[in-house]
Amino acid sequence: MTATASTARRRLWWVLAAVALTAACGDPPPPPAAVPTPVVPDISPSATPSPADCVETAVSRLSLEQKAGQLLMIGTPVDEPRGLTGEIERHHLGGVFLAGRSTREASALRADIRALQAEATTPLLVALDQEGGSVQTLKGKDFPLIPSAERLGRGSQTKLRDEVRGSATRLAAIGVTINLAPVADTVPTEVGEDNPPIGNFHRQYGSDPAAVAVDIEQAVAASQDSGVLTVLKHFPGLGRTRANTDTSTEAVDTTATVDDPYLKPFAAGIKAGSASVMISSASYPKLDDKTIATFSQPIITGLLREKMGFDGVVMSDDLGAAKAAAAIPPGDRAVRFVAAGGDVALSIRPEDAEPMSEALVARARKDPAFADRVTDAAEHVLRAKVKAKQIPCG
Repeated sequence: MTATASTARRRLWWVLAAVALTAACGDPPPPPAAVPTPVVPDISPSATPSPADCVETAVSRLSLEQKAGQLLMIGTPVDEPRGLTGEIERHHLGGVFLAGRSTREASALRADIRALQAEATTPLLVALDQEGGSVQTLKGKDFPLIPSAERLGRGSQTKLRDEVRGSATRLAAIGVTINLAPVADTVPTEVGEDNPPIGNFHRQYGSDPAAVAVDIEQAVAASQDSGVLTVLKHFPGLGRTRANTDTSTEAVDTTATVDDPYLKPFAAGIKAGSASVMISSASYPKLDDKTIATFSQPIITGLLREKMGFDGVVMSDDLGAAKAAAAIPPGDRAVRFVAAGGDVALSIRPEDAEPMSEALVARARKDPAFADRVTDAAEHVLRAKVKAKQIPCG
């Protein structure tokens, strides 16, 4: 089959699936300008399933390979994102990360994102880092500069909401569905710029976790109400470390406990309905003295899921180029993260798609408990796509 024929057949499948699901769930399909409708099950119109049942049924119709693909978010250069189309189709990727910095026009970015969506088994979660300050993927005439979180934290709540809302509106217009923000880390005053990953770049909203919590709640609501899902990062907090997980294996927080006041911003963001939480790759010996947070069941499942009650998408920090996990083969990184309770393994390296996908499938085929974990994670991802209005489901 030619690529053109394959794409045409996929689009027809999306249209027919949308009709079936709309009849079952009662929601109208997305407008023509929206991203393609996902491959979803043929649900009988005689019943009206709840959104949870709808997603569960949709996941049950995915192959193991398709489920595994939903658990991967793979990077592609923001200036040339279409180079990832092969991996999207081959590995049924559930998400893409637009990596780097760009001043391209909105129209060009929108066209590229639509081209990526056209190759997807289900609509892609399209992500980038649009925090503001020194971490802003898109700039230029269509994407004005955003103040740093530290600067916004010193200003009014109205200013913070307006900045986040304006940025999210511009992102949603080009097809971005999830922003890897806001930063919920608190940096103590006495640490400040001596904290390499956050304080050095003024990415924190402040040094008082209670005040940061208020800002996080506002940022989550402003972004998600404007059509872009949020990711609280970097759980359980990077603000006290003296090393950067991107460049070091020595990032350690020896203070954090299950009752840490620095968890307040994350709790506020969860209460506000944030779709996702990103897990740090630092070590927290009082929470888990055996492994980094990325691979820690006590931190991901015990603290975040069970104690704090988070039921959204748990995303890893970069598992591709970051040094914190570099000693472990890429496929094993994805498997260990998912086994600990994670849902979306993020790698900025396109070449990681294949080994990560293959490792997840191989482990699931020989381990029924892990296969159940893959299914559970895929359901979390599809629920996020429902939340983003990418899937008409209830």
